[in-house]
Amino acid sequence: MRRALWILAVLLSHWRRHPMQLATLLIGLIAATALWSGVQAINQQARNAYDRAAATFGGVRTAMLVAPDAATFSQDLFVALSRAGWPVSPVVEGRVQINGRSFRLLGIEPVTLPAEVGNAPRLGASDLRAFVAPPGQTLVAPETLADLDAAEGAAPLISSGAILPPLHAQPQLVPDVLVVDIGFAQRLLGKQGQLSRLLIGKAKGKPAPLASVVGDRLQRVEPNAETELERLTDSFHLNLTAFGLLSFFVGLFIVNSAVGLAFEQRLPMLRTLRACGASARMLNSVLVLELVVLALAAGLVGLVCGYVIAAALLPDVVASLRGLYGAQIPGQLSLRGEWWLAGIGISIAGALIAAAMSLIKAMRLPLLATAQPQAWQQAQRRWLILQSAAALAVFAVALLLLRYGDSLIAGFGVLAALMLGAALILPALLEIILSIGQRRARRSLALWFWADSRQQLSGLSLALMALLLALAVNVGVSTMVETFSRTFISWLNGRLAADVYISAPDNAKAVAIRSWLRERSEVQAILSGGRAETQLEGHPVELLGLPDHALYRERWPLLEAAPRAWAQLVPGDAAFVSEQLSRRLNLRVGDVIEIPAPGGSWVLDIAGIYADYGNPKGQLAVNVAALIRRFPQTPQTRIGLIVPRDKIPGLITALQRQFALDDRSVADQATVKAESIRIFNRTFAVTGALNAFTLGVAGIALLTSLLTLANSRLPQLAPLWAIGLTRSRLAAIELTKTLAVALFTALLALPLGLIVAWCLIAIVNVKAFGWRLPFHVFPLQLVELVAVALLASLLAALLPVARLARMQPANLVKVFANER
Repeated sequence: MRRALWILAVLLSHWRRHPMQLATLLIGLIAATALWSGVQAINQQARNAYDRAAATFGGVRTAMLVAPDAATFSQDLFVALSRAGWPVSPVVEGRVQINGRSFRLLGIEPVTLPAEVGNAPRLGASDLRAFVAPPGQTLVAPETLADLDAAEGAAPLISSGAILPPLHAQPQLVPDVLVVDIGFAQRLLGKQGQLSRLLIGKAKGKPAPLASVVGDRLQRVEPNAETELERLTDSFHLNLTAFGLLSFFVGLFIVNSAVGLAFEQRLPMLRTLRACGASARMLNSVLVLELVVLALAAGLVGLVCGYVIAAALLPDVVASLRGLYGAQIPGQLSLRGEWWLAGIGISIAGALIAAAMSLIKAMRLPLLATAQPQAWQQAQRRWLILQSAAALAVFAVALLLLRYGDSLIAGFGVLAALMLGAALILPALLEIILSIGQRRARRSLALWFWADSRQQLSGLSLALMALLLALAVNVGVSTMVETFSRTFISWLNGRLAADVYISAPDNAKAVAIRSWLRERSEVQAILSGGRAETQLEGHPVELLGLPDHALYRERWPLLEAAPRAWAQLVPGDAAFVSEQLSRRLNLRVGDVIEIPAPGGSWVLDIAGIYADYGNPKGQLAVNVAALIRRFPQTPQTRIGLIVPRDKIPGLITALQRQFALDDRSVADQATVKAESIRIFNRTFAVTGALNAFTLGVAGIALLTSLLTLANSRLPQLAPLWAIGLTRSRLAAIELTKTLAVALFTALLALPLGLIVAWCLIAIVNVKAFGWRLPFHVFPLQLVELVAVALLASLLAALLPVARLARMQPANLVKVFANER
């Protein structure tokens, strides 16, 4: 034990003599741990919220009984099952609007509610009386209370004109859910005597067979381990994880570079320790212990930084998940203990992975070979050939995944294989470029420039790989986001057909508004809309009612359509289907679908497919009059107006004054469009931030490589100084070499980035969201990214170049005195 401690003290003395190497090692580990743990903190926060939402009064995490057509059923079935010994609890569910905003209303029966139902508030005797006895209570999450801008005890009005029971905050609930006693819920939803589902508890005995009690009117649905929301958001979290993993490996490039140089510089020390009796096993054990200690310290700092990164990115992630999927995520981080343990573990594992090759080579090298400073670089050419062969094999894997893969994981697998193959083959491509430059050089200094760049390539290859990957991801993601932005704005212009949009608080107020609008001469058309919800093949589907107006026929973003598609829509026996729903259910123009409706099944012909970006649910667009006939409970509170542009401000002011509407209830097209674009930009802000982090870490990797190579480069630079080149000119040559290699890397990253963009648009987006965007190339954006890469390389090279320019001549003279 004492011998091991002495060996550890000797090894640690190296870091005391080379603090810059220690700093680069710690920076790499901190960066890798911080970005990975920050992304995992965000993912954990979101998944905790999904679990919380899924378990709310049963949800999909509790066994239940439902009608086969997903419609409501008579509560007499509940009575019959209870008498037959079934431990069931009734639930009725629907949507209500408060001030134009939609909420999920749940009616429960607290006495029979199963104990295993998640997130159900435990009501004491007094709370139970207050909940079920008039006027009752509406249980809401504190976030919902804040969103409604209402005090506890307030009784808001819903769109039907009914009044909710007084609001009461319950921390266990998820946002945007209103929970009332089932009797109140049936009255508020207009579903007297009807139930949506029956939750099944644990039976004390053996109940009667289900079919013998209710026949085929109900079917059992077993608990589901994964919710629809989790399936929808898997792609988003997989994307975040991919970014975190990329940043983690880029950080490990820094660690690998620092550890590799430290081992090389410590070879005389290792030889001396071996000569003093230290066995190879003990020496390597102490080296591993040293790495673990450093990784533990860096991991703790990295976790703190990861928490800060997660807290900074969380608001944008929350906006993204709400905008893309309608997911409600708390805006405050609450992390479990396993996150901290996992962060420490990933830091230690990363350090050992980065140092693995160095440890293996140190164990296998003969004792005398350790005295050769360049012993590890003798097989560089052989490794270059093997690395290129490995790159070709990885490219073959990418082609196979592209040809035969049919999932989101396969899409990310194609991306990963492409980027790994490109990183592996980068040194060979740079070697070819530098060799061409060397063959074409004529002057002696130019020949040395290219030859020395080739020699320096082995030390910079990992940093250049990091730069290649970071820049390719930036090109790919930026191209995708810019394509999506332009497509989204064009799509928005088609979807926002009306000039003014009104969301009335209830149907009665909507009728009054329409009557008032008919008397206004500036109103050229009143366009009524509506929305309802149903299911199609087990998937939740939103029904959108479209008015029969020329403006919609001109602007609606149809991708495919049957002849006279809009004429087919008017009678109510045809529908347009959103692109994502058509892909999910393999629907085509001309197909026939059947959806459940309160009055029976509704058979619809598919007359067209349209773009519906940003909607987490599948959507069917039907004629609004037909929608109201089939779904009589549809709120008729959405109104669009066609108004001359110069008359819009005056009309909005008059509406607000006449009907006490706020800015959320009435807005013009420009305001709605600006708000939509603001939400869109915030949705992708997290992507931009992770892009910047990844490129920053790549810049740090290049800086650390240049710093660690600085001392070992003196034998190449001192002879040039001795024959008359000034230190400032040497520094300029070194800077030029670094920028030249960085430029070659950036130019190689551009086609790789465009391939990444194509994969994101044509594979990942289609599998993740169900829509496909057009592919565009933005030359100016590519030029900007190359400039950013060169700027990052310039900043990384400034410090080592400045140190060379100010180096004392005595240090250069020592090169000729020291044994090399």
